[in-house]
Amino acid sequence: MFIVSFIGVLASLRDNLTLLKVFLYTLTVCLILELLGGIMALFFRHQTVDLLNKNIRKGIVNYYDDLDFKNIMDFVQRKFKCCGGQEYKDWEVNMYHNCTAPGPLACGVPYTCCLENKPNEVANTLCGYKVLDKERLALQNVIYIRGCTDAVFIWFMDNYKIMSGLLLGILFPQFFGVIISWLYITRVEDAIAEYGHYQDGLLDTVDSGGFRATKKQGRMAKCFICMPEID
Repeated sequence: MFIVSFIGVLASLRDNLTLLKVFLYTLTVCLILELLGGIMALFFRHQTVDLLNKNIRKGIVNYYDDLDFKNIMDFVQRKFKCCGGQEYKDWEVNMYHNCTAPGPLACGVPYTCCLENKPNEVANTLCGYKVLDKERLALQNVIYIRGCTDAVFIWFMDNYKIMSGLLLGILFPQFFGVIISWLYITRVEDAIAEYGHYQDGLLDTVDSGGFRATKKQGRMAKCFICMPEID
């Protein structure tokens, strides 16, 4: 988006039609793709959820190697009170949390899956010890057994007004930019056409024995829009 914005600023400063059209078409394509993506996600919700769960499991495999994913996953599990993607047993795909792995993390889940501690209480980082081989009902008072995908979608449905406003805040500036770009392009084209007609009819005055001979300017004069008129 930085490159697109830079092209837009440069095009408006230089009144360059080519760059203006590149900016307009790029912004339009981005807007259409975002709208199509949102519509397809709604119509193919189950496929979207399956794809999201698949990507989360891929991230869980490299949970301790990918710091960015680890921070995001920990935040989501705390914020939405959930564990894993589809369910808490997704953590079995991680080599450290797999039940066949050696070490204290085996058959467990990260402490961010655990129920919140009391205020000012130190978090127990091994609170998810040996939970993957237990049934859901036995873990209700230990960890969050709901998957994060369902938790996030439920939050979206409960806060649809906020999400609608956020979506509008993202799409409206782009739509506004498309309209303004189109209007600006038409104005520049009109100005160039008007100045071209003016230059085509401009008379080049040459003194010749009291008579004033005239000749038409060429179309190259259109390139010198900013040149002042010389009497």
